[in-house]
Amino acid sequence: MPDLPHLLAFIAAGWLLNLTPGPDVLYIVTNSLRSGVRAGIVGGFGVLTGCFVHIFAAAVGVGTLLATSAAAFTVLKYVGAAYLLYLGVRMVLSRAKPPADMQAAAAGSAERGLKEIFLGGFWTNVLNPKVALFFLAFVPQFIAPDADNKSLYFVMLGVLFNLNSIPIVVAWAAFAGWMARRSAVQKGMHWLDRAAGVLFIGFGLKLAFTDAPAGRAGH
Repeated sequence: MPDLPHLLAFIAAGWLLNLTPGPDVLYIVTNSLRSGVRAGIVGGFGVLTGCFVHIFAAAVGVGTLLATSAAAFTVLKYVGAAYLLYLGVRMVLSRAKPPADMQAAAAGSAERGLKEIFLGGFWTNVLNPKVALFFLAFVPQFIAPDADNKSLYFVMLGVLFNLNSIPIVVAWAAFAGWMARRSAVQKGMHWLDRAAGVLFIGFGLKLAFTDAPAGRAGH
């Protein structure tokens, strides 16, 4: 494992990366705004579960396959882009709800089950090959070149990264939940849904046009 200064740097870098807005953060925030803090946290834990898939896949070589095979990368990126586009279009086309319905949703996630929210976060993360490439690029920097079992250290640091992300997930959900209680936000919730939907569509298009890792096109 890294020494204490490198471990603290790893933790700090993880926090900064999790604070950076992206599809995962947007998913947490929109679910908190629409269905309350609990829904946002559940969505965040779905995202983190998806991260575990990438961590263990990278440790056994699947992540390396995505980094070296243009075909594997392309298939996963198009599936992931289609899913993000689906989420975005659904939000853009959603109909406005009266305040009473919004309060009911915030109180108990009336229209959308927590299982659905969890799975949505899971698939948003798992179907994004850029997450796999991120772990392959980020985590090995904190593993000593002469480490005996690099795969084990990779998994341990990946798990630490995920556990380290929990406070940020809760903070994003709590902040969005606090915002949702503001009357101005409640009145404009439909337009926030549409704005979030446009962002999801943008993330989906960006992923669809992402090139495979440089220099791997012939593999």
